[in-house]
Amino acid sequence: MTTPTRRELANAIRFLAIDAVQAANSGHPGMPMGMADIAEVLWNDYLSHNPGNPGWFNRDRFILSNGHGSMLQYALLHLTGYDVSIDDLRSFRQLESKTPGHPENFMTPGIETTTGPLGQGFANAVGLALAEKLLAQRFNRDGHAIVDHRTWVFMGDGCLMEGISHEAASLAATWGLHKLVAFWDDNKISIDGNTDGWFTDDTPARFEAYGWNVVRDVDGQDAASIKAGIERALTSTDRPTLICCRTTIGFGSPAKAGKESSHGSPLGKDEVAATRAALGWTAGPFEIPQPIADAWRAVDRGAARESQWEQAFEAYRTAHPQEAAELARRIHGELPAGFVEAADAYIAKLQSEGPVIASRKASQMAIETFAPLLPELIGGSADLAHSNLTLWKGSKSVATDDPNANYIYFGVREFAMGAICNGLELHSGFIPYDATFLVFSDYARNAVRMSALMGAHVIHVYTHDSIGLGEDGPTHQPVEHLASLRYIPHNDVWRPCDAVESAVAWKQAIVRHDGPSCLVFSRQNLAHQQRSALQVADIERGGYVLKDSVGTPEIILISTGSEVGLAMDAAAKLGDGVRVVSMPCTEIFDRQPADYRESVLPNAVRRRVAIEAGTADYWFKYVGLDGAVIGMHGFGASAPAEQLFPYFGFTVERVVEAVLALR
Repeated sequence: MTTPTRRELANAIRFLAIDAVQAANSGHPGMPMGMADIAEVLWNDYLSHNPGNPGWFNRDRFILSNGHGSMLQYALLHLTGYDVSIDDLRSFRQLESKTPGHPENFMTPGIETTTGPLGQGFANAVGLALAEKLLAQRFNRDGHAIVDHRTWVFMGDGCLMEGISHEAASLAATWGLHKLVAFWDDNKISIDGNTDGWFTDDTPARFEAYGWNVVRDVDGQDAASIKAGIERALTSTDRPTLICCRTTIGFGSPAKAGKESSHGSPLGKDEVAATRAALGWTAGPFEIPQPIADAWRAVDRGAARESQWEQAFEAYRTAHPQEAAELARRIHGELPAGFVEAADAYIAKLQSEGPVIASRKASQMAIETFAPLLPELIGGSADLAHSNLTLWKGSKSVATDDPNANYIYFGVREFAMGAICNGLELHSGFIPYDATFLVFSDYARNAVRMSALMGAHVIHVYTHDSIGLGEDGPTHQPVEHLASLRYIPHNDVWRPCDAVESAVAWKQAIVRHDGPSCLVFSRQNLAHQQRSALQVADIERGGYVLKDSVGTPEIILISTGSEVGLAMDAAAKLGDGVRVVSMPCTEIFDRQPADYRESVLPNAVRRRVAIEAGTADYWFKYVGLDGAVIGMHGFGASAPAEQLFPYFGFTVERVVEAVLALR
C-alpha cells in the first residue's frame, strides 16, 4: 500500500467502530462513522498528547461529550498507541472491559472524563479549560509558558438540546476561554429521527450571541475543510470557538447513512459488508493494514512532546523554584504541609469558644480559615453568595486576569456549576467547591452523581437545609433531598449540628481524595454542643456518642443538624438512661469497623428514635422496624421557622411521646 490517504486513515476509525458494535450486538456506530474525518484531522495534526503517559500534565484534553459514540474514542486510543488493545475493542461493552458503553475515566487510559448524560462532557470541558486558564495566570512567567494546552470537545445535537449546554456556553464566553474549541456534529439526526421537528435553533447565531467565535459551514467529511476550520479557531485569542461541522450520520453505509437507524444499533452483517465495499475497505474485522497502523501510531511523537515539556519545566524550576514546587504539589494533589494540624487546631479552638451560629456561617468561617492555607481551593455559588456565605476576604473573581483568581460567580446555573467543578477537579491543580440552596441540588443532582461515579474530589455546599428556611415555603424547603443525596453511592453527605461539626465536615471534605462530599448547612442558629477531645476526634467517624447514659443505655436518640439540639433537650427530659448519637455523615459511619458501630449503636438496645427534619423513611435502617422516626411525611409550609418546627412535630414532647410508646 502507498502512503495512506486521509480518508483511509479515517476509515480505520469507522471500521473499528463498526466491527466492535457488530461484535457486541450493541452500541452506536452512526456518530463514529460521521465524525471520523474530524477526529482524524484533529488527532493527527493538532492534538498534543502522549499515548505512553496519558496523565502527562501539559497534554491537550479531548472530551467526547456525545459519549454514546464511545467507539470513536476507543478506536483513536488504540490506533495512536494507548494501552487499549485490539482485544479490548473486541470486548466492547462487555463485563469489566476497558471499553464500556460510554467513556469512563476510571476504566480506560486516555479518557479524561466520564460522559454519558448528554451535555455534561461539554460543561466538563469548560471546567477543564478554566483550570488551564487560571493555572497559566498563576504560574506562567515571561519566557516560561509552562501551562499551555487546549481543550477540544466533540458534541452532537443532543448535547446542544440539553439546557446545561446553554449554561456552560454562556460562562465559557464570559470567562474568555479561548483555548476551548468545540466541534458540533451537525447531522440533524437523533434517536427519534430527523431533528427538524424538535431542534430548529440557529445554533451558530446562538453561540455568537453568547460571545463565541463561530466557524460556520465546515464540511465534516472533508479533511481540507476541517483543517481550515481548526486554523480559524486557533486565531481566536479572547473567546472560545465553535466549529460547525455538517456531517452525515452513518457515513459510508449505503442503506443507513443519514438515517436514525444507524444511531443506536449495529449495521447488521449484510450492511457491514456493503459499507466495506462502498468505502473500499478490504481488511477483515478488527484488522488494520500495516501502513495505516504505522501512520496512526503517535507514541514516539508523544514522548518527544513530553520530553520537550520536561526540559522546559526544568528551566522553569531553575528560574522560579518556589512556583515550580508549588505547581508540582498541586498537580500531584498533595495538601500543603501542616494543613491537617492547622485544621485540627482551629476545630479545637471552636470547641473551646462554643459559638452559637448558623452552620452556614460556621461554613464561611471554615472557608476563611482554610482557604488562605489552600491556594488550590476554588469555588463559588449559583447567584447565592450572600446566602450560601461562600465569599471570603480573599475571594478574587475568575472573570479577571488576577493570578490568584479563586472565586466563581456561576449565576443561576446549578447544573453547569456542578459539571464545571467536575472538570476543574479532573484537570488537576484545584479542589473545587460549589454552592446553592439544598432544594436546588435537584437541578445539579446528575453532576453530583457523576462526581461520585468518577471519584472526583469536589465539594458541594448546600445551605438552607430544612423547613428551618421558613417563610419561602415548600417550594424552597428541602424534604427528600438529604435522603436522595445519601443514596448516591460513594457520596459523603455531611449535616453538622454546630460550628465544630461544620469545621470537621470541611476538613474531611478537603482531605478526602477519592470522591465528593456534600456539606449541608442551616439558615438558623444552632446551639453549641459540649464535647471531650475524644468526642471531637470521633466526629470524623461520621457518627459518635454525644451524650451517654448513666450505665447501660436503655434508649438511643439519633439525630443530625439542627435536630441534635432537640435530641439533647429531650434526653434531659427523659433522664439518665438515654444516649444521644450525633450522626453528621451516615456514609462515613457505615464505613467504620463493626466494633465501632456496635459501640455507638449496640444491637441490644432496640428502643431507638431518629430525629431529622427530612424524609423519615431513610432512618429506619438505623432504628429498625421496632424504632420510631420523627421526620417529614410530606412537604413543608410557609411560616416562620419557629412556628414550623412545632407544627410538624419537632418538639421535646413529641420525642418523649415517641420514646414512651416504644416497648
